Amino acid sequence: MSVKHAISRGLELGRSFLQIGLLKSGGRVAAKLRADRFRVGQSVRTVQPQAFLPSRYRYYRTSLTGLAAQLQSAGFRRRWTGGSPRNRAVFLAFGLGVGLIEQQLEEDRRSAATCQEIQAVFKKKRFQSTLRPFASGFKLEDYIIGNQIGKGSNAAVYAAAAQFARPKEPERDSSMLELRDNEEDLQTVRSPACCSLRNFPLAIKMLWNFGAGSSSEAILKSMSQELVPCGPLALKQEKEQITLDGHFGVLPKRVSAHPNVIRVYRAFTADVPLLPGAWEEYPDVLPARLNPTGLGDNRTLFLVMKNYPCTLRQYLQVSTPSRWQGSLMVLQLLEGVDHLCRQGVAHRDLKSDNILLEFDSDACPRLVITDFGCCLAQIDSSLQLPFNSRWVCRGGNASLMAPEVATAAPGPCVVIDYSKTDAWAVGAISYEIFGQHNPFYRAMGLQSTTYQEKQLPPLPASVPADVQLVISLLLRRNPNKRPSARVAANMLHLSLWGRRALANQDSVSMRKLADWLLCQSAVVLLQGCSGPSGNRVEAELQRSFLSNLELEDLRAAVGFLLYGREQSCAFMTFA
Repeated sequence: MSVKHAISRGLELGRSFLQIGLLKSGGRVAAKLRADRFRVGQSVRTVQPQAFLPSRYRYYRTSLTGLAAQLQSAGFRRRWTGGSPRNRAVFLAFGLGVGLIEQQLEEDRRSAATCQEIQAVFKKKRFQSTLRPFASGFKLEDYIIGNQIGKGSNAAVYAAAAQFARPKEPERDSSMLELRDNEEDLQTVRSPACCSLRNFPLAIKMLWNFGAGSSSEAILKSMSQELVPCGPLALKQEKEQITLDGHFGVLPKRVSAHPNVIRVYRAFTADVPLLPGAWEEYPDVLPARLNPTGLGDNRTLFLVMKNYPCTLRQYLQVSTPSRWQGSLMVLQLLEGVDHLCRQGVAHRDLKSDNILLEFDSDACPRLVITDFGCCLAQIDSSLQLPFNSRWVCRGGNASLMAPEVATAAPGPCVVIDYSKTDAWAVGAISYEIFGQHNPFYRAMGLQSTTYQEKQLPPLPASVPADVQLVISLLLRRNPNKRPSARVAANMLHLSLWGRRALANQDSVSMRKLADWLLCQSAVVLLQGCSGPSGNRVEAELQRSFLSNLELEDLRAAVGFLLYGREQSCAFMTFA
């Protein structure tokens, strides 16, 4: 090899480093990288900023100092600079290539700084509930109990109103019953004798107590997972100091307020009352003083929250959302799951029955994740569960249990990673949102333990291509090849509102994306609480996106989108 040819090869190598790290030729890069190259961090807390580089080059991306140390090491210099002009030329050309990488790293630093500034602005704008706060309500006698509006495997839910305060007049977006379309159907699926949300704006969830005892301390210990969505004033001050067992330490794990996560306003223990429908619906869980053959204890836990018109499953039984609304609904679930993951909580029982729904003033569905009885909540936020015995609880609904959980076999060193399991469940629920049967329910026959990705049924052609891509990626069997909820949410944000920034695949750059982010931030700040055309749901989603901006999560989302579009173009060309 001649010296001239060696220099040419060295420069080519340096340029390849630059091109692989850049998004400027994103379409061509994504096409070259197979799906197994697209590795996202195992959780939103463990980010791999070098995700799009081949493994042998990844350390160059994150540490130019480390690269310089390698170049200056005695072994490296002896190998490349000793004795041969060709080696010295390659070494020189290699250094020139590294200089090009330094230019890109400087652009990345500026983009990262932009993301951090935007994030800091929107982090200060906390979500505010439309429900009026109240200072009392720590006794069951403080509430007027209405009809039963829901029942699960471990609790019954009743409509309620506070006796100590006049019910606040709900906003138009808080009642689905005001909508002209499907009004009768929605009332029917909710309850034959549904209490008006105007008169009963609250809901009280009564947990069923089997064997936990009747002391407040014992009940709170046993049902501490239900306290995860509690607000800061939900418990009386003296109850806050009860020592709890397990992973929770002195206090149960709590999550901060989020528009797509239920908020518990009061939590207290009280004697089990004989409520409407108890004898017909759940006689066996009543205490002996109410039913001589009942198995329940005398006292139990009560949770007070906002009353929502129906569940997602009930809504989908009578309505089919538009493609835009369906995309927003999937995005809301991903935002809610990401919020939980960031605070060290895995829901582990995500299904359409555990998702509540209401409408905003623009008739856009707002989804809220509820029922945390099966959740994993850890102080260290690792979402790693030692699975050393088959008696360890892996979660709730077995049909929507992610493959890495469903196929886990107990052993002395086995650990289940729950950082992406809820995101997988969102992918399965998305089929229901777009009018299809859930592929993992018995009627469809697929099982998370054995299914192959090619067996997944196709989504309707009306579903946007980028949304179909997100759903297919969420349902990947291998969690290392599955995007996190944050990355998947970023993909939908870019698809819904950032299409211009990604319009030309050959000219996509982080600088262009940073400019779009600044414009988007200004628009959201000017619009305030309402998005385009007064849509509060869209405004909440955009604020959530901007408050969680991370450069590498954004880069991963862009890479996935470009990869999917390139694959789609290749398929259409082949067809």
